[in-house]
Amino acid sequence: MTESTMTASSSTHLTPTHLTPLDAQDPLRERLRAAAQTVRDTTPLAQAVTNFVTINFVANAQLAAGGTAAMSFLPDDVIDTAKICNASYINVGTLQPYYKEAFPEIAKAFAGMKHPWVLDPVAAGIGGTRTSILMAFKDYPPTVIRGNASEIITLARMWGCTAQAEGTRPQGVESVDDVDTAHDAAQHLARFIGGAVAVSGAIDLVTDGDATYRLTGGSLYMTKITGAGCSLGGVTATYLAVTDPLTAAVAASAHYNVAGSAAEGAAHGPGSFQTEFVDALWNATPEAIAKADIAREN
Repeated sequence: MTESTMTASSSTHLTPTHLTPLDAQDPLRERLRAAAQTVRDTTPLAQAVTNFVTINFVANAQLAAGGTAAMSFLPDDVIDTAKICNASYINVGTLQPYYKEAFPEIAKAFAGMKHPWVLDPVAAGIGGTRTSILMAFKDYPPTVIRGNASEIITLARMWGCTAQAEGTRPQGVESVDDVDTAHDAAQHLARFIGGAVAVSGAIDLVTDGDATYRLTGGSLYMTKITGAGCSLGGVTATYLAVTDPLTAAVAASAHYNVAGSAAEGAAHGPGSFQTEFVDALWNATPEAIAKADIAREN
């Protein structure tokens, strides 16, 4: 399976009355700048266990964002690599039969070594094997969860974090719910894992269960290429290797929105957008990332 993430075009601005644009001097902006600079300076290794369809794009995005990539599908390799890297990313997109035992084993090992990791619950709610894997993660939860609205709502229900009746499971790997519908589920999930949850949509939402932020930017072309969401998960792990969960999730989304807006202006369609986007990830400065369009919920 593949996954796309919908982000709004750069012409969208945050205006709802319950949102306050983040002040230029807000401490979060300096944390974003420092995280982006640290990634550039240290090229942190963040391994990924991601789906076959998008593995190349995930690796290239991590490299373009300033990090280092490592891809594996063997449980012992993943666990051993976690000992020499600062964060990992698990994407449950294109599942193989042995993942039903392998992924819980990996998550348990991560918990034992207190290794931070990002979960992308692609197509949550579809299929018994996928459900079994995601339910096993409840006992050894990730540090950051990144997904679309339907995936976040479904995972929160599965883990008993919310009794929310609204929403439905994804249509394949695409969300059929909007970010606002997933708002409470994201906050409950974030509190449950003690980390951060990022919901991709027309206006992205990132929360640690207490502070909640909305981000705009990006490009509608992101819905027309394979792997925008998957690669964002990998880049979130790159940032998680150098900073705290909330800052990492906001920084990755901000980086993507800044790069997506820049790439859209140079692209002629989805094919050229993907190339321009990787270049834009590389060219986005820490200062530009810190100045991304961000608002905090009141």
